Amino acid sequence: MANPLKIVVAGPIPRDTISTYENDIIMRYGCVTHPVIALSKLLDKNGVVIPVSNIHKKDIDGIANEFKKFPNVDLQGINSKKDRGTVILLDFKDQNNREEKQLACMNPIRPKHIKKHLDAAAFVFVPITDFEISLSTLKYIKKHSEATIIFDAHGATTAMDVKGHRHRKFWVDQDEWLPYIDVLKMNLEESQCMSFSNEYDTEIPSIYDDNATAHLDELALHVLKKGVSYFYVTMDSRGCILFQLEDDQLKKDWIASIKVSKVVDTTGCGDSFAGGLAYGFAKYNDPVKAGQFANILGARRTQGKDWDVFKTAEETEAIRVANYGS
Repeated sequence: MANPLKIVVAGPIPRDTISTYENDIIMRYGCVTHPVIALSKLLDKNGVVIPVSNIHKKDIDGIANEFKKFPNVDLQGINSKKDRGTVILLDFKDQNNREEKQLACMNPIRPKHIKKHLDAAAFVFVPITDFEISLSTLKYIKKHSEATIIFDAHGATTAMDVKGHRHRKFWVDQDEWLPYIDVLKMNLEESQCMSFSNEYDTEIPSIYDDNATAHLDELALHVLKKGVSYFYVTMDSRGCILFQLEDDQLKKDWIASIKVSKVVDTTGCGDSFAGGLAYGFAKYNDPVKAGQFANILGARRTQGKDWDVFKTAEETEAIRVANYGS
């Protein structure tokens, strides 16, 4: 049986430069860093978090310094042999919408990068671009491990062009991936990248519609019948929907958001949400609680520019009970 207190978080650790919607400039290492530190605080002495990422050699010291205050973060999964990491520029136009530019391509994470960690309770994959996680890696885990595989669809629905501009894309080969994912997480915009027509007349409709939810039930049925056990769609500040099959029928649970008075920075909210799912499944094996913890970590990420936004297990549980009950 896998150790329920060992969690692997795999994906890029980009060197981020962020211009917030209030025109503040933040420079830090992102993506994987958010859920790793959130989980580190939650697990404390009761578990270990292993970031798995490929990075530039020039970032070795900076990334090690980012994690040095968190003794239960095991850095043996950080690899710089190919000297290929990720560099991202983010320019927020409002709280949720941003322009992105990518200046480096991470060496993809393959089975050899995760094979030492197959005793983990959960693998959390948080790619930001479509080439960063190989399908062979998910297949390898399914074959050799009992771990829960949690997958964020942000990378699968995002491509980079030759100028470094990042664009939404349809996840056309989704059916190749879904049988190897236990828990799939995405936002509403990304869900529309999984629902596309056989053919369009002339113009492809915009996917940027916060009220476009009519496709979700059909999409959820497809995803779940392809092998995913739990499907979460986040709705920004409103909360998230949990879809699962019960007696071969679609079951939906609405998990309301955690309200915050002011949003400082939303970078890393989705990654943090994925970390909350991992905690809920690894510790409780409860999909509703997992969604609650995911909402909490996503909301906490918005509350500042440093890692103090994330709380201990006791403090986080108090937030959960105050908002959702026991």
